Amino acid sequence: MIAKKMIKVAFTAAIAATCFASSAYADKASAQKWINDEFQPSVLSNAEQMKEMEWFMKAAAPFKGMEINVLSETIPTHEYESKVLTKAFEEITGIKVNHQLLGEGQVVQAVQTQMQTKRNLYDAYINDSDLIGTHSRLQLAINLSDWMAGEGKAVTNPMLDVDDFIGKSFTTGPDGKLYQLPDQQFANLYWFRKDWFDRPELKKQFKDRYGYDLGVPVNWSAYEDIAEFFSVHVKEIDGVRVYGHMDYGKRAPDLGWRMTDAWLSMAGAGSKGKPNGVPVDEWGIRMEPGTCNPVGASVSRGGAANGPAAVYAIRKWDEWLRKYAPPGAASYDFYQSLPALSQGNVAQQIFWYTAFTASMVAPKSAGNNTVDDSGKPLWRMAPSPHGPYWEEGQKLGYQDAGSWTLFKSTPVDRRKAAWLYAQFVVSKTVDVKKSHVGLTFIRDSSIRHASFTERAPKLGGLIEFYRSPDRVLWSPTGINVPDYPKLAQIWWQQIGDVNSGAFTPQQAMDRLASEMDLVMSRMQSADEKAQIYGGCGPRLNEESDPNVWLNKPGSPKAKVNEKPKGETINYDELVQRWAG
Repeated sequence: MIAKKMIKVAFTAAIAATCFASSAYADKASAQKWINDEFQPSVLSNAEQMKEMEWFMKAAAPFKGMEINVLSETIPTHEYESKVLTKAFEEITGIKVNHQLLGEGQVVQAVQTQMQTKRNLYDAYINDSDLIGTHSRLQLAINLSDWMAGEGKAVTNPMLDVDDFIGKSFTTGPDGKLYQLPDQQFANLYWFRKDWFDRPELKKQFKDRYGYDLGVPVNWSAYEDIAEFFSVHVKEIDGVRVYGHMDYGKRAPDLGWRMTDAWLSMAGAGSKGKPNGVPVDEWGIRMEPGTCNPVGASVSRGGAANGPAAVYAIRKWDEWLRKYAPPGAASYDFYQSLPALSQGNVAQQIFWYTAFTASMVAPKSAGNNTVDDSGKPLWRMAPSPHGPYWEEGQKLGYQDAGSWTLFKSTPVDRRKAAWLYAQFVVSKTVDVKKSHVGLTFIRDSSIRHASFTERAPKLGGLIEFYRSPDRVLWSPTGINVPDYPKLAQIWWQQIGDVNSGAFTPQQAMDRLASEMDLVMSRMQSADEKAQIYGGCGPRLNEESDPNVWLNKPGSPKAKVNEKPKGETINYDELVQRWAG
């Protein structure tokens, strides 16, 4: 009887071992298939890719059969992850991922709800790094630096190479710790019709009228002149009514992001410093060097949200939208304004997100009137021009860095499985191919891959920009903003009142600055009573005469000549300078 039991146990063990070996072989076979068929090109060799995938198989073994839920906004990069990379990850690791896509506002709302209720709605989020000031203060998100060295060490990819991520500084808190891991990144840049700018007759007309060359505008005066030139004086090109500017103004949350995404910094409202102004950032919030406590947004407290530069910025947004944009643009939202460029009737846009490069290189057959018959773009992208308050050493624009965020409210086993998926979709095995699909670069190694050198002529300056030293002047919302969800919602309502004509730009920005200070005063009270923000909540300055601050050097800045002479640069000369 004992002998029979021993034989049975041995037989069962042999079957189990055979099944395990078969399963392991199937995973390797799946990995090799995905490497060969999908994950090309890559910065890694085929053998290095397999080595990385084998690590994922081994690390994921304890979580095989688990089903997890993650959330991100809807852009092409995340659609690729949701439709393709989840399938690859499941076949290779055995972990099923439901990667849900929603609008950016809904993602922020879900993040805020999970933080407030401490209920696990999703196991991980791709959440904008704009919340870095929030996450580092509230201590509800996982400190990834400590996680990777401690509790999450066994599920942290040894080939991750955090230093290869170009947005690492954006996701680092005031304590020097990493709180988020970039998944996709894109900049807001200047966009223009190079084919029109190169026409000799238009170049002559512009030079005769304005006294300088038609080219990429270096300052807002030149942008305004070019907008007027095409909308008022040229009017028609090849039988099509054309306009010199495109933007949007619908009263909706994305109107707020239009401004918090560094519009004030482009005008020059903030201080010098990278990745964000010190002590005054692109929102106009002041936080003294070496501290973690914001002291105010109003000029009366040392902030700049209602200073001359910020008011100038909002006034120009409103003027240009009404004078030089196509009819109806003032009622467009973010999503309506972007496809409008492909109609081919706009000469330039001061603020255009590179996330939409993929749609702007669609063929003519798809209704895109901004490419030639061979599919090459008739447009180019370049650095956005700066306003009259801008100084050398300031940030010049915005980069969106959608970044993986883990919360303490997520059970540890689910958090570990989600962290594996997060690392998978940003791994060197996958990243070059994902970058070709979405064109939202996160790794320096991918940007410099030979396949992008080859593709660069079809991408209108995107590769040249991301390989240039200038890219560091573009950065997301920084650490001065203590609670992004609470403060961001104030913006669109006040800016919407400018568009509707209910308030002047000065009145709107006075109200905005005052409301931000009011909300921050509540945060201060909560932090002082219960350390809600870990001692890094606001500590507002007492109000004083605004002129006291305006007469000091730096931001907030006193009024200057807001219409200096326009200045432009030849695009080819600009690209040559980038190449160095």
